[in-house]
Amino acid sequence: MKILIVSDTHGKHENLTEVLNRVRPVDLMIHLGDAEGEEDYIGELAGCPLEIVAGNNDFFSALPREKELSIGRYRILITHGHYYYVNVGIEDIKTEAEARDFDIVMFGHTHRPVIDYGKQIVALNPGSISYPRQEGKRPSYIMMNIGRDEEVHFEICYL
Repeated sequence: MKILIVSDTHGKHENLTEVLNRVRPVDLMIHLGDAEGEEDYIGELAGCPLEIVAGNNDFFSALPREKELSIGRYRILITHGHYYYVNVGIEDIKTEAEARDFDIVMFGHTHRPVIDYGKQIVALNPGSISYPRQEGKRPSYIMMNIGRDEEVHFEICYL
């Protein structure tokens, strides 16, 4: 299974379109918030099932603030991250996900990519595909692959 993970598009879709053209076909796209009312358009662009949550800039959105997903043998929590204060560290979000028996937690908000392999949980952030903040400021996303052996693999990718 091939899954594209993005966040923080903020209404700017040129890079998302480029990424989709590079990685298609994908089985699922996960958007971790700050679509700014463009979730229907993003769903059309994706051309595959879309899981999406609300971010701190998704004002008046009916999107949920988090979702629980089961993909293969993995329990996954997706959220934007601002309710867990991820700008000051990821310990709170990891603790919450572990307490709720998740295997993986995915979040956005910081605009900085990270994959943190903890003892009990994998925490990841694809960064921002539109407004990156990490050193080098390259738009980023994560590709998640689950092989036939049901093992999950993640890769931070850049435009």
